[in-house]
Amino acid sequence: MEPELNLLEKAKLSPDIIKNKVLKHYNLQNSKVSVVKFKNTEKQRAVYKVKSNNKCYCLKKVYYDLPDLLYVYSANEWVYRHGIRVPKFVPTVDNNRFVCYSDMLFILTPWIDGIKCDFDNSNHVILSVEKLANMHSVSRNFQPIFGSSYKIGLDDYYISTLKHFEQLLTISNQAFKYKDNFSKEFISNFNINLYLARLSLDIAYNIDDKELSTSLCHGDYVNKNIIFTKDSEACIIDFDKCKTDYCARDLAYFMRRLLRRENTNWNVNLALSIIKTYNKIFKLTPSDLRYLLSYICFPQKYWRISRDYYRNISKCNKTAFLTLLKNTTRKSNTQYKFALELLKNIKDDFNILLI
Repeated sequence: MEPELNLLEKAKLSPDIIKNKVLKHYNLQNSKVSVVKFKNTEKQRAVYKVKSNNKCYCLKKVYYDLPDLLYVYSANEWVYRHGIRVPKFVPTVDNNRFVCYSDMLFILTPWIDGIKCDFDNSNHVILSVEKLANMHSVSRNFQPIFGSSYKIGLDDYYISTLKHFEQLLTISNQAFKYKDNFSKEFISNFNINLYLARLSLDIAYNIDDKELSTSLCHGDYVNKNIIFTKDSEACIIDFDKCKTDYCARDLAYFMRRLLRRENTNWNVNLALSIIKTYNKIFKLTPSDLRYLLSYICFPQKYWRISRDYYRNISKCNKTAFLTLLKNTTRKSNTQYKFALELLKNIKDDFNILLI
């Protein structure tokens, strides 16, 4: 058995340790190793680039346990076998799909050469949406292998939205109490953001959970996890947060990240093209559309920044928080107009009353 490393040693794994203790299981101990990413948090993780002859690999130290790793492997393998391009796990010389060293788990995949999805490239965006719809379509009946955990989301979205709505009301009371610069900025933009939150809540109230589409979902479907290769094919990476969940949440998470950017700035036509593109491959139910609309209309950044500010008001950087809030509130009116127009267009194009 390998000797157990202490926490400090685990936080500073040298290239020699990586090569002689981990990569030897892939017969890659003579390769060149460089650190790409390292996070020494409670869920410590690391990514290494491994070069051997003319091949490159990605070695990941994962932050979850073996049952969760087997689930991630199952998901990766499932979508790969159904024609979705993902980096396939490289087997060890003993034909295992991971290496355990000093109570740490490592996986190796081919290094994907390419560029991350460019949100300013409409072709990238549409191809990414098509890829997500295809992944959901082939993963409705996904089952992980024996020994895996079974990761399930499927949280009650109305309850979650109601909780956030009520937090906004509580935060407004705190803002009137403190009356500092942050609070003044919050109050001056409260009505329009409260309207967005109420609209989101009203739409969520009409969601029929039994009508929501479910499948294996990526859980972090954003541009950094979509790599476009030299042949312009989208490759999905990093299934660490995958689980069985509502398909609309996966799509909504992608859309919110895209739409709130400066360059896309709550563009209704872009949102509609994404919804229609997805719907051609994976038919959205009325409740899928309600979930999607409710999710992207909620003033998420306004709520989160304000919540975090008042939770840490005695020790936070007030200037930094005020800047974050101002960057958010200057887009509130645009998001408000976006929500109303999108609501109308969904009703006209899909003939569905969302509220």
